[in-house]
Amino acid sequence: MDKRELLGVAKKHYSATQLAELERAIEYAMAMHDGQLRNNGDPYISHPLHVAATLIDWGMDIDTIIAGVLHDTVEDTGAALAEIEQKFGHDVAFLVDGVTKVGRARAGMRDLESYLPSTKDNLTKLLIAVGQDVRVIIIKLADRLHNMQTLQHKSEAKQKKIARETIEVFAPLADRLNMGRVRVQLEELSFRYLMPSDFEHTKQLMDSRLKKSERKLRAVKKEVDAYLAKESIPHTIDGRVKSVYSLYKKMKRVPHIDDIYDLMALRIIVDDVATCYLVLGELHSIYEPMVDRIKDYIAKPKPNGYQSLHTTVVTKSGQIVEFQIRTHEMHEYAERGLAASFHYNEQKLSDAYLHGAIAELPAHLHWIADLQNAAALAGEGKEFDEASLRVDLFGDRIFVHSPKGDIYDLPKGAYPLDYAYRVHSDLAARASGFIINGKMKPFSYRLEHDDVIEVLTSKGARPRPDWMQYVLTNHARLKLRAQLRKSGFLGQLSNAAAIIHRKVTERRAAVDKKKNQR
Repeated sequence: MDKRELLGVAKKHYSATQLAELERAIEYAMAMHDGQLRNNGDPYISHPLHVAATLIDWGMDIDTIIAGVLHDTVEDTGAALAEIEQKFGHDVAFLVDGVTKVGRARAGMRDLESYLPSTKDNLTKLLIAVGQDVRVIIIKLADRLHNMQTLQHKSEAKQKKIARETIEVFAPLADRLNMGRVRVQLEELSFRYLMPSDFEHTKQLMDSRLKKSERKLRAVKKEVDAYLAKESIPHTIDGRVKSVYSLYKKMKRVPHIDDIYDLMALRIIVDDVATCYLVLGELHSIYEPMVDRIKDYIAKPKPNGYQSLHTTVVTKSGQIVEFQIRTHEMHEYAERGLAASFHYNEQKLSDAYLHGAIAELPAHLHWIADLQNAAALAGEGKEFDEASLRVDLFGDRIFVHSPKGDIYDLPKGAYPLDYAYRVHSDLAARASGFIINGKMKPFSYRLEHDDVIEVLTSKGARPRPDWMQYVLTNHARLKLRAQLRKSGFLGQLSNAAAIIHRKVTERRAAVDKKKNQR
């Protein structure tokens, strides 16, 4: 992807003034990334241009496209945020700053396993916690998608690490935003790297079944197409094949592929909601419906906003076929989710997300604005009703900062030593005290959300057995135990544990004795 190609893609979607702004951004990014190369040897600028092209394909507003071009300039070059604001405006600078903060926050989460199992919600909390416009999330998804598409140039270890994070974090996040096409792309790419043999086996199994059913499905499609045309119902109809990863997951529950009815489905796209129900009735008049598999996601959308009518029927030849019936707008949203909302309501949604105008947001997207407002209140030290949120904002995690502004994710109740060991075990080993929010705090201090922590060190400081009572995370505990063992303190630690165990045993015995006396 080069400048000419990107402008050619953008030309179909934006005004001459907007294209001029985009061209200026491309030239600025090219100058900033000059001399930088990707792992495959391509000029680094090809990556942000690919990200911008993806955002154009998703129908995003021009500020998001420009921010996509510039998203790595502050973090990876000498570009200053103030300069970007001066050249391209406040909104673009706001988005670039958001992407930069998220990148730093992700760097602070080096051990992905440390914040599972609530990976999806925790990443969402993190993105909101650092105060981002939701378009930052969309830029990060486009960024991750291109990184996955070029993952073959990384080492095998990095491939698996990035693929695991993608399938456990970014794909579910795309699903939450109902960006179905993006979710499938991220899952398929991740599955291929994480479980190559399972991927190939599942794909071969799918291909063998598809060859047998494609001809029959074409006949059904032709029959339905002719019937709806005869009834003068405007429509389009096409096929949908289940993704390899979705099939792999479903076969965990339904071992026999012949019992999976939605391996292939036909989608019927119509002009309005009334026609959706009309088409459903027509299908049930020509085929036998499987009553227990009729789902009305129009009257009751999925939590992420997905809308469609689903029905599974048995044809006269005995073939089982699933149909999905939806409007054009529903189809766009099913494919592109939140990005499609910008496509249909560009200025309204851009302003709503940027300025917190919750009333302007679609109902199924209010959870994002709720989290943004709650995070803002928490940052100002004000109270808010967590129970009223659909997602428990900071129920089990807190986000703390280094003096340089790096963000670290820790469990609620963590101590300063947990933070120190997260930064580096050598730093923690030399800890002599902590300055938190400009004030000295003891080892026993419980960290709070948004704390800024400075670790004081001294040459004579070294880990002590009593530190075990001031660490909460498994990571810190394991590192501390290893350091104590190396320093010869393991025996002291074992003795202390034995004393505690003996006291607990004696206490239990005393309680049992009293019960027996009663």
